[in-house]
Amino acid sequence: MAVPLRHELKFFISPLQYQVLSRTLKATLNPDPNGDENNQYHIRSLYFDTAYDSALYDKINGTANRDKYRIRIYNFSDQMIRLECKSKFRDLISKRSVRITRDLAEQLISADPTGLESTASGLVSDTFREMRTNLLHPVVIVDYLREAYLHPAEEVRITFDMQLRSGLNSVDMFNPYLPTVPPFDHDEIILEVKYNQVLPPYIASLLTYALRDGACRSAISKYVYCRRFEFKDF
Repeated sequence: MAVPLRHELKFFISPLQYQVLSRTLKATLNPDPNGDENNQYHIRSLYFDTAYDSALYDKINGTANRDKYRIRIYNFSDQMIRLECKSKFRDLISKRSVRITRDLAEQLISADPTGLESTASGLVSDTFREMRTNLLHPVVIVDYLREAYLHPAEEVRITFDMQLRSGLNSVDMFNPYLPTVPPFDHDEIILEVKYNQVLPPYIASLLTYALRDGACRSAISKYVYCRRFEFKDF
């Protein structure tokens, strides 16, 4: 089955821009059903990379087509664990995702592909292949708080990601007390806008008005930022 391709726009925004846009979106779009009373929830992702840091350097070098594998949990709970592969195809993105068990997550975290060759999941099978051929293994934990708004037209999804933190060299993703550090010099807020083909004009106008004082669109990678402490050549 073909994986749908989507547009993804990213911006660094100021706290004031966040306050204005958040209030506007609350009045015009639908809140994410996974959010709390403030429409927020915590995301923890454990990112994987190859022995050659292919995902890291493909992103830094702007490689047109690239993949990133990760395991993701929400609100420090193991009740919903997802294995995901986010792919970039020039200016478009896609994401494959499958729910996995805690046992399988622990196996992948230990970079053990034993038995995965017989899986019925295409994504797990691809993970097995990458572990066997490119020594795919976990490299960094990425934490942040997300606030999200939705609209059914073009499956628009607008998110604010805040309080980004890196788990440094730990892969203990199920530990809610894991020490983490912020990779930013300031508590930057990341705005992401995702949609299928065309961003509905009234939503585009809303964003343009809210960000009229300027917002820096950027090819932001939380994964890359959270690996900045490894003293690699980037």
